[in-house]
Amino acid sequence: MTTAFVLTAALMLLAALAILLLPLLRGRAAAPSAAKRRALDDALAAGVITAEEHLVKLSALEQQATAAMPPRTHAAFNSALAILLLLPAAAIGLYTQLGNVKAMDPATMAAAAAMNGAPGPDMDAAVKGLADKLALNPDDVEGWMLLGRAYKSMERFTEARDALKNAYDRARENRDVQVDYAEALALASTGRRIEGQARELLEAVLKAEPDHQRGLWLLGIADYQQQRYAQATAHWERLRTLLPPESDARGSLDRQIADARQRAGLDETTAAPVAAVENTPAAPPATAEVPAKNDSTIALNVEVSLAPALRDRAPAGASVFVFARAAAGPPMPLAVQRLTLADLPAKVVLTEAMGMLPNMKLSQFPQVVVGARISASGNAKAQSGDLQKLSAPVAVDSKTPVTLVIDEVVP
Repeated sequence: MTTAFVLTAALMLLAALAILLLPLLRGRAAAPSAAKRRALDDALAAGVITAEEHLVKLSALEQQATAAMPPRTHAAFNSALAILLLLPAAAIGLYTQLGNVKAMDPATMAAAAAMNGAPGPDMDAAVKGLADKLALNPDDVEGWMLLGRAYKSMERFTEARDALKNAYDRARENRDVQVDYAEALALASTGRRIEGQARELLEAVLKAEPDHQRGLWLLGIADYQQQRYAQATAHWERLRTLLPPESDARGSLDRQIADARQRAGLDETTAAPVAAVENTPAAPPATAEVPAKNDSTIALNVEVSLAPALRDRAPAGASVFVFARAAAGPPMPLAVQRLTLADLPAKVVLTEAMGMLPNMKLSQFPQVVVGARISASGNAKAQSGDLQKLSAPVAVDSKTPVTLVIDEVVP
């Protein structure tokens, strides 16, 4: 509960007490006689007395009424004392029982914003408050999980990875921690691919808990990225059996299964291989220089360089993100490649294999905006002070190289 909330509540309680107690403590003043007031008004209207005389006589009537005010009784004093003691106790008791005493807690605010998928009115402050609390209590695994998810919702993937590593270091056998950390490792990596340690973590989870739903979903994405479409189909079909019939996720999952089955050459009557964690080597992932072999064979050639005027503003070791997003559609990148400042100038080929989600592909959008951003913080999301360049909308199947000279500063 924040200091501001406590002070506001206290002031509201004091105001309520004042409204109730002052009349009891002062007694009730008698109102001026209605007949005398009416007589004064009539005299003023008839011109018998002036406005000044009217005010003087009316003031005298009110003073007489005040002088006639009855003295404060013992019963009134007892009532005031009862209100003074009982009202604050009752208000606090009711709020404790019916209110949300943690609503203003930084951790709760960060959780609410993360669950809603969008920053709240002061998301940055809430996340900072949670980070400060964890600095004092670093063994709070749930707190690190909450912080990592909040960072992911803000697309601050490097910080999400670091926060979730703190959770993983303290709870290595927790399946949910393993899955969240694996996802964060992929989101913070070059190309956002689920491979290496991220894949190993997911495989370990499914060996111990074969029906872990998020584990099945993410391992299916990993296989899809590596063009192991039959294995992706198997993981997602197993996941489908675990979802309730009324689940909203079923429709989207069915589309991914149909896409993976088609790419694997499986017809409707052919069963996908049993989903299992295997030790067989995965197919080599597509690189930035070799387009992924898929039905659309989309390959956006991008030439990236930094304008000489901004060289002094680009910190050494900064990350460079080259990406494509829909010209009219969701802002999430459809393909992304991560470089370093030392790589510039560079030539990059953006392909469908560089997307994070199989249901968000370059081929689904006729036009894309291609961009390049230099990030000192290493975060994929644009921040004030980053250097960038965005292209005009280009056809997604264009074979003409897109030239990007980074010459703008993010405000």
